[in-house]
Amino acid sequence: MNSNKMVLAATAAAIASTVFGCKPKTASVVNEAPVTGTVRVCFIPKNTGNPYFDAVNNGFVQASSALHFKYTEQAPAAADATDQIPIIQQQVQDGVNVIAISPNSPDALDPAIRAAEQHGVRVITIDADLTGNENLRSACVLPTDFSKLGASQIELMGSLIGYKGGFAILSATTDAPNQNAWIAGMKEALKLPKYAGMHLLEVAYGNDDPQKSLLEAQSLMTKYPQLKGILSPTTVGIAAAAQAVETAGAAGKVQVTGLGTPNQMRRFVEDGTVQKFALWDPAQMGYTAGYLAEGLAKGTIHPAPGVTFTAGTEGKRVFGANNVISNGPLVVFTKSNIGQYHF
Repeated sequence: MNSNKMVLAATAAAIASTVFGCKPKTASVVNEAPVTGTVRVCFIPKNTGNPYFDAVNNGFVQASSALHFKYTEQAPAAADATDQIPIIQQQVQDGVNVIAISPNSPDALDPAIRAAEQHGVRVITIDADLTGNENLRSACVLPTDFSKLGASQIELMGSLIGYKGGFAILSATTDAPNQNAWIAGMKEALKLPKYAGMHLLEVAYGNDDPQKSLLEAQSLMTKYPQLKGILSPTTVGIAAAAQAVETAGAAGKVQVTGLGTPNQMRRFVEDGTVQKFALWDPAQMGYTAGYLAEGLAKGTIHPAPGVTFTAGTEGKRVFGANNVISNGPLVVFTKSNIGQYHF
């Protein structure tokens, strides 16, 4: 991996069940003989045209090159709850061994995933989990400790607006499990005395579509003339919000922060539209998931809380509760350090 990328430390702490509002469950295990030939892995991201998942894909490609498994990526055009189902079904028919999916819904995919596992396909989730239905997959790879993400995003926004004033959240889809969990964490953080002067005005949804996200950001600025900031915990949304603020000439008046990739946000940081934002290295998450997928198929990795495995150059990874792997902490990108990162 590129040495100037962040080094994500492995952590045994998984996402606590109380954060997501579900009881702990034992992850399912596919009772199939290990694959003896070439392992076939398919990654199904939320949608096409999303630079964040392009980076995740690059990590899978690096893992497949190192381990020599056959890899493909198939994505729906839109991030709707059911659009991933036909892809799951097609991959099962094509004889894939492992499906790694970033689910657009914690519930809508259940029948398709059950059918896939009945056909001997190992299923892992990546970047988002089947919240409340963790028993349907073998393991999950998350980019960071999501239980802390919501609070860290509120702190970012607070530091930009002086901890006073109204702001809005521009999310992906209404059904996205990771987004909803993070937003719940944000709302919980806002109850702290430190943020008493901050007010969440609205949660808008751009469906991870650039044009819709842009229109939603523009609408927020029109609807709330005193809007102090837009917080978008999605790479498509934060870029759209930055574009809306830049076009309106509102840089400095409306602060934009959230989660985005350095390459995508670079010009907005360099021209002063965005002061700071955060993310992890999504390629490292794909790389770890590639090693996990190959190990599951070969029968060399058996997920269970406390069990570790080595993910190539990323080193050891450990399974926490619900067989979740949390890769590491966020990095805050600013004008002073964004030049060090290229993904």
